[in-house]
Amino acid sequence: MCSRWRRAGTGSCCGGNSGVSLASALNWYLKYHCHAHYSLTGGRQLQLPDPLPKVEPKLRRVSSARYRYFLNYCCFGYSLPWYDWSQWERLIDWMALNGVNLPLSVTGQEAVWQAVARKMGWSEEGMRAFLAGPPYLPFGWMGCLDGHGGPLPADWIERHATLSRQILDRQRAFGMTPVLQGFTGHVPATVTNQFPNAKLQTITWLEWNTFVLDPLDPLFPRLAATFLEEQSRLFGTDHFYAADTFIEMIPPRGDTDYLAAIGRAIYDGLRHSDPQAVWVLQGWPFFHARHFWTQPRIEAVLGPVPDDRILLLDLYCENTPVWSLTQAFCGKPWLWCAIQNFGGRVWLGGALDRLNQDYWAARRDPKAGRLSGLGFVNEALDNNPVVFDLLFELAWRSEPVPLEDWLADFARRAYGQDHPEARRAWRILHETAFQASFDNRATFMGPPSLGAPPVTPYANDRLAEAGRALLAAAADLGQVDAFRFDLVNVTRQVFGNASADLHRQVLDAYRGRDRTALRQAADQMLGFIRDLDALLATRPEFLLGPWLEDARRWGVTDAERDRYEWNARRVLTLWGNGAILRDYAARQWSGLLTDFYLKRWEIFFQHLDQSLASDQPFDEAAFGAALFDFEQRWSEQHDRFPVQPKGDSVVEARRLWASYGRFFEPDARSLTTGKPATASSALPGHPRRSPTTAGPGPWMATGPRTW
Repeated sequence: MCSRWRRAGTGSCCGGNSGVSLASALNWYLKYHCHAHYSLTGGRQLQLPDPLPKVEPKLRRVSSARYRYFLNYCCFGYSLPWYDWSQWERLIDWMALNGVNLPLSVTGQEAVWQAVARKMGWSEEGMRAFLAGPPYLPFGWMGCLDGHGGPLPADWIERHATLSRQILDRQRAFGMTPVLQGFTGHVPATVTNQFPNAKLQTITWLEWNTFVLDPLDPLFPRLAATFLEEQSRLFGTDHFYAADTFIEMIPPRGDTDYLAAIGRAIYDGLRHSDPQAVWVLQGWPFFHARHFWTQPRIEAVLGPVPDDRILLLDLYCENTPVWSLTQAFCGKPWLWCAIQNFGGRVWLGGALDRLNQDYWAARRDPKAGRLSGLGFVNEALDNNPVVFDLLFELAWRSEPVPLEDWLADFARRAYGQDHPEARRAWRILHETAFQASFDNRATFMGPPSLGAPPVTPYANDRLAEAGRALLAAAADLGQVDAFRFDLVNVTRQVFGNASADLHRQVLDAYRGRDRTALRQAADQMLGFIRDLDALLATRPEFLLGPWLEDARRWGVTDAERDRYEWNARRVLTLWGNGAILRDYAARQWSGLLTDFYLKRWEIFFQHLDQSLASDQPFDEAAFGAALFDFEQRWSEQHDRFPVQPKGDSVVEARRLWASYGRFFEPDARSLTTGKPATASSALPGHPRRSPTTAGPGPWMATGPRTW
């Protein structure tokens, strides 16, 4: 748990009680003695001083967090499904540098299920229908769906079993404790072919039905034992098992006897095979379905498990902590966690103040019970490295950091020097985007409609000042990789927010029945999307091409490569078979803007123009059908996109500001401010106010907004 340094950089040593502690010490030395910056995403700055600085006197840090957890099931679908060993190796090294000692490790689960099926005598066809496509596999492990995006080729299963062993070997070599999969009761529908008397219960998640074995069925412990035996044979064990039966689904029964039976069956299924087993359970259902999960029901499902054999993850503490609503998870050990990113959506932000203060407030609160550490349960690897940097660093501190000074130091090490404009930019970023705990969707990315544009939960004209400050620093910092990323990322967010005004101009022209004005407004929106795409094309973090090519490389045949590409395209756009999850994993990526979002707007503008030309009301049904048809066809296409950046980030940012920056001049008509807004709901910390100050994001709206 501790790390210590002795005259680092002078031939002497640093010490720690694990590989993770040693790596954490190295990262602290790089950050605070070499002023370097090593980030998973968002650029790096590794110009080390020569000679390396000494550390005198000795420095010793003890972690306040017994466990430092990392990864969400969803991340294996939204960021990691196409990772090969070289990518995983870099990720695990980054985990070690940031002190992660409890990572979720569910790569290769397909091989476990294949082994279970063979041992139980189940058909290959049944398993093919059970296992989903690569980005949807983690949703299968959580019991949300079966088969979507499949079937999986045998080659995939074999290669990912090998990849899983590489991942686990590397994590264990650092002294990490990988969290493997536990048996939840979720089974293939075809289990009844061999066991006709098996008692299956149907549960529903959005558009999918799956099947859960009744906890009192004698087949439950048999399958649990087989699952754990096969998994241990393939991958070993470190005694921590994630098992989530009803992550976003309502259990088939709500009586406490049934819920207690579920908790007992899952835990017994673990301990009978592994007496040291610890059940790792996401607390998300108690937030997501609070109306169902009353305190007696929570106590019923947790009660059968000994306190030292379960670990709860409070996923969304930066927004809505559940520990304070559940009597600290009935006294069970739990971790204070942050999600930060939903679906891999590209956004600028993060609740830095809440991260910095609320973890420590919970540690000081006697009602917090057995708080045992912290975690990052991101649904995808995020484009806000400052948030990752802060949260994992808190584990090695004993109190909140002075955030303004800490951010100034972050900018210094990220950019390689202290720059007044960079400092000013980060002060503004802290006041605006980095107060938000949830992303706000840019107008141009959502399905086009006649509805009101979304509201930005901070003053976008203020955020624009941060963008201008970074642009002013470009002459001095423009060759620094991390700076160029931030310049693009902030510029992208400023003008993405501002696209609401371009949408509004379209609506004004249509409602004014002015076809000429409509064409002009449409041209401006389409030109804006092309310009923004050119900016994003300058950075590797914002390219569609690598995502698609990484998917295709796993295929052995053309048919397999095409199927993987379908999965890669689909999860970013329609997601499912209908439109329920449309755009959930939306990305602001070059290639996706011009080939997908722009074309949706073209379809919208065509239907608006047809409405005016025919003097008929806008046909929502016809537009919806045309949009859905395009989105389905886009998933099946195989156009290739660049895998390397193109253009100069500073040049493109300047061009974008020259073209659209006039809207942020003091006396100009603003793109996003000065227009009153009302909303029916708001996130904590973001009251119902005008977008000139703050307002709710579209994700929480339950009623109309007026402009």
